[in-house]
Amino acid sequence: MASLTGPPLLPTHSPLPSLETALEECMEALNSFLCNQFGESLGKLQPRAKDSMYHALVYATILEMRAMMTFEHEDIVQAGQTMKEAQEICQRFRRKSSMAGSLSSLGSRVDSFTEEELHAEVCYAECLLQRAALTFLQDENMVNFIKGGIKVRSSYLIYRSLSTFVQSGEGAAGAAHVHLQGGLALGIGAFNLTLSLFPPRILKLLEFAGFSGDKEYGLQQLHQGATTPNLRALLCTMLLLCYHTFLTFILGTGEDDCMEAERLLGPYLSRYPKSAIFLFFAGRIEEIRGNINEAIGRFEAGCSAQQAWKQFHHMCYWELMWCFAYKGVWKMAYFYADLLSKENRWSKAMYVYMKAAFLSMLPPHEPRPFGENEVELFRQVSSFKQKIAGKSPPTEKFAIRKARRYKGSQPVPVPVPALEMMYMWNGFTVLGKQPELLEATMETLLQAEKKLQESPGGEFQADDRCLLLLLKGLCLRHLQRVAEAEACFSAVQGSEKQIRCDHYLVPNALLELSLLHVARGRSEEAVRLLRRARNNYKNYSMESRTLFRIHAVLSRLKADQEENGTEGPGPS
Repeated sequence: MASLTGPPLLPTHSPLPSLETALEECMEALNSFLCNQFGESLGKLQPRAKDSMYHALVYATILEMRAMMTFEHEDIVQAGQTMKEAQEICQRFRRKSSMAGSLSSLGSRVDSFTEEELHAEVCYAECLLQRAALTFLQDENMVNFIKGGIKVRSSYLIYRSLSTFVQSGEGAAGAAHVHLQGGLALGIGAFNLTLSLFPPRILKLLEFAGFSGDKEYGLQQLHQGATTPNLRALLCTMLLLCYHTFLTFILGTGEDDCMEAERLLGPYLSRYPKSAIFLFFAGRIEEIRGNINEAIGRFEAGCSAQQAWKQFHHMCYWELMWCFAYKGVWKMAYFYADLLSKENRWSKAMYVYMKAAFLSMLPPHEPRPFGENEVELFRQVSSFKQKIAGKSPPTEKFAIRKARRYKGSQPVPVPVPALEMMYMWNGFTVLGKQPELLEATMETLLQAEKKLQESPGGEFQADDRCLLLLLKGLCLRHLQRVAEAEACFSAVQGSEKQIRCDHYLVPNALLELSLLHVARGRSEEAVRLLRRARNNYKNYSMESRTLFRIHAVLSRLKADQEENGTEGPGPS
C-alpha cells in the first residue's frame, strides 16, 4: 500500500495561523479529500499538524477513517498515536481549569473563555471520542476496553457542558462561531442518536452512568451540522448517511425510503460527482431501493474514481458481493468475496465463509472458480478467527459455528448458507423490492426444501427445515401471500423443541410474525410477540442484532400510537 502520510511530522517555527485561517486551510484540505486527492489533502494539513489544533484534528481524523476501513494493525496504531498527539495539542489551547469545572461553579470565570479556548474544548472532546472508537476497534483486554469507555464519558461531559454554556449566550462569538456550533452539533447529535438505538436493558445501564439519548434531537442536531457551512458538515453528513443507509437497515426493519439520505447526498454529489465516498453512498441508496443494476454501476464507478486509497474499493466490493448475491449470480458474488479475503483484514473468517457459501449455491457438477472446493473452504473458516475488543465479531462467530458442520469425515451441508447470511444482513428487505428476484429466491428455497425432504433425517434435520421455513416465510410476506407466510413462521415456532443448534430461528420467527401483524394493524398482538421474543430467549446466535430489530419495531409502534393519540405499547 502506498504511503498516504508523507514524511515524518516536523515542528514548524512560522507564526501560528489565526483561528479563521486554520479553519479555512482545513476546509481546503477536506475539499481535496472529497476530490479523491488523499495525499494532497494530508499534505496540506501535515505542516501545521504539530502546532494547530484544527490541523492536528483533521489530519488524525483522515488517518482514523483509513484505519477503520483497513483494520490493518499498523494503520490503527498510527491513527491512535496521531489522535493522541492531536489531543495533546488541543490541551495546550484549553483553559487550565476544565470546562466542566467552570460550569459547575457558575462563577465569574464562566464568561471569561476566549473563542480559541471554546474551540479547544470541542476539539479536545472530539479527539477523546475518536480515540475511544479506536480503542474499541483495537484493544483485546478489558482494562483497555474500560479506558475507552472512560474517554467516551469524558467526551460526553465536555459536549454536554459546552452545549449548555454556548446556549446560554455567554462567551465570545466571533467569525469562527459557526464552526464551534458545528462541532457541538456533531458531538451532541452523535451521542444522542447512538444512545437512542440501544435496547432498553443496555440503555438503563448507560442512563445510570449519566448518559441519555434522544433520537429525534440527535437527528436534528446532526442535520443542522450537515446543512450549515462549517468544518464538521462533512462528518455530520456522513454520520447521517450511515444512519439512514446502514444502521436503520441492518439494525432496524429496513423500511427507510432513503429520501432524507438522498436529500443530504444530492448537493455533495452535484459538487463532487466523482468523489469515491459519495458514489459509494449513492450506490447504497440504489441498493436499498432494490435498483440492483444501478447500484452495481455506482459501486463500480466508485472503484474507478480513484486508485490511491484501495480501502474505498473494499467497501464497494462488500456491497457488490451482495448485489450479485441478490441477483443469484453466485460466481460474481464469490469473486468479490475472494478479493476481500485477500485484501481486507476486517474478518477473513467471514470472507472465506461467504466464498464457500456462494460456491455451495452452484449446481453440484458446475466447475468451481480457481478449482476451489466449498467443503475445504468451510473447514478453513475457524482458522481465521480473530478478536476485536476482546471478542469475535458476532457474524464471524456465527460463520464459524455453521462451518463446523463440514469438519467431520462426513460433512453435513447447510442448505442455503448464502441466503441464511443474507437474512442476517436484512437482505430480504432488498429482495422484497424486486418481485423477479424474490421469485427466483423462492424457487431456490423450494428446491432446497425438496432436497432436504429426500435426504435421510439427521441431527440437523429440524434446524434445516426451520431455516427454510423462515426464509420462505420472508419471501411469501413480501409477495403479499400473508396467510402462507404466517403458517411458515408459526411452524418454526411450533418446532422449537426439535431445534438442536440454530436457536436463533425461533425469536426471529416471532419477530417476522410480529411484522406481519403490524402490517395488518394488529399492534397489540405484535407487541406481545415482540416482548416474548425479547424476554424468553437468551444466548443465541446474533442475539444483539435481533434485539436491536425488536427495539426498532417497538419504538416505531410506540411512535405511531402516540402520533394517533392512542396508548402506546408501554415500556419497550
